[in-house]
Amino acid sequence: MSVSNRSTSAVGGGEKLDFKRVAPVFVVVLVDLLGLTIIIPLMPLYAASFGANAFLIGVLGAAYPVMQVVGAPILGRLSDRYGRKPVLLVSQVGTFIGFVLLGSADTLWLLFLARIIDGLSGGNISTAQAVISDITTEETRTQGLGLIGAAFGIGFIIGPVIAFVSLALSGNNYHVPAFVAAGFSLISILLTWFLLEETLERSPDSAQSTAAGFSISRLLSVLGLPQVGLLLGLMFLQQIAFGGFEQLLALFTLNRLGLNASGNAAIFVYVGVIVVFVQVYFIGRWSRRWGDRNLVYLGLAALALGLTLMALTPSEPAPWYRPELLREELFESGDVRAHETPVTKSLAVEIPEKAGDSWLGVGWILAALLPTSIGGGILRPGINSLLTKRVVAGDVGGVLGLSSAFNSAANAIAPVLGGALFQILGSTAPFLTFGLIMLGLFLLALRRLQPAEGIERVTLQDPVPPDR
Repeated sequence: MSVSNRSTSAVGGGEKLDFKRVAPVFVVVLVDLLGLTIIIPLMPLYAASFGANAFLIGVLGAAYPVMQVVGAPILGRLSDRYGRKPVLLVSQVGTFIGFVLLGSADTLWLLFLARIIDGLSGGNISTAQAVISDITTEETRTQGLGLIGAAFGIGFIIGPVIAFVSLALSGNNYHVPAFVAAGFSLISILLTWFLLEETLERSPDSAQSTAAGFSISRLLSVLGLPQVGLLLGLMFLQQIAFGGFEQLLALFTLNRLGLNASGNAAIFVYVGVIVVFVQVYFIGRWSRRWGDRNLVYLGLAALALGLTLMALTPSEPAPWYRPELLREELFESGDVRAHETPVTKSLAVEIPEKAGDSWLGVGWILAALLPTSIGGGILRPGINSLLTKRVVAGDVGGVLGLSSAFNSAANAIAPVLGGALFQILGSTAPFLTFGLIMLGLFLLALRRLQPAEGIERVTLQDPVPPDR
């Protein structure tokens, strides 16, 4: 029996998502992501505490996804050949090692090494997406993939809270949250080992696919396929914008509003609440009502609006902001603490000079984050769902690995590009640029993106057909 038939029977004719089968994947991914979401709000400030400027912080943000570009497509094809569970375990062990090294870092280069190790083994999400594809039907796949995004959302609620508490208990020691993240990573390894069942079921498609090998060149050949190449291009370019937003948000709020690590943790909680509502409650309903293509249109338009509004955030520090207290917090974390001279007690990133006395900046950015979070929550599962409906069942893991690689390539470019724009033109420039990119993608998708119905499924080993 094929995977698709098995999934249909499990969900009662393909009308409803089988939450009992999806739940173990969701729990494993959620716990795994808690480690990541503990670190994300702190990483730019962690690097700034070692004296890094905006561009160097961007390069640090690129280190992880650059390594993922190499690892993700290979891990995706390995999961098609050897199974989802062993590949997921390997990637989780790499994440654990990276977090331990991050917590032990006492120089900037160790921060880079930690992110490189994590990135090389970073196939967690693409492999989990392949598991979801194994146990869902075409009708429920977008909702199932949306639950992976919902795990991100819940992680962005719980993770920053954990970061906030660990910072409070440790006196704003940025090393402590990294060790806490390592603890959650270890738990996710144990959950995968004991809780997750293998979902890959052999079919004629998968036998044919894996017999041909899994080279990166063969994966890249899919770019020439009509619609599939377009979807991968959309994934890449939308992630340039959204990935830049994610990487630079904490740096932007530090510069524009004077938010410290705890303030940024609260911002990420807010984003997480919105994403959870979208991906747990709304995305399945919207997908069934409007279809995946219209869902992608909505995500592109919402993200274009939100990022543009972000760029226009007024430079009004939060009411509780005091510049001397923020400097003291940052000086107590990085290498500045080891060199108590006036020369080293300076920041490469500017912060507001006056104390805060207005809610305008905070209110504005909270409003801008609403469409930004909705768009970001919709796009990745929507695009990935369309991709899985354009390849044969045996190549689902491979195409999702390729999608993850393009996602990672964008994440590698976005922080460097955004950091350079931030450093040269100011904090407004990267968000305005990303907003314009999203507007262009929205107009392109309206013209070129076709509905899934009538599109012939292809295999990654097929020769590139001519345009039809």
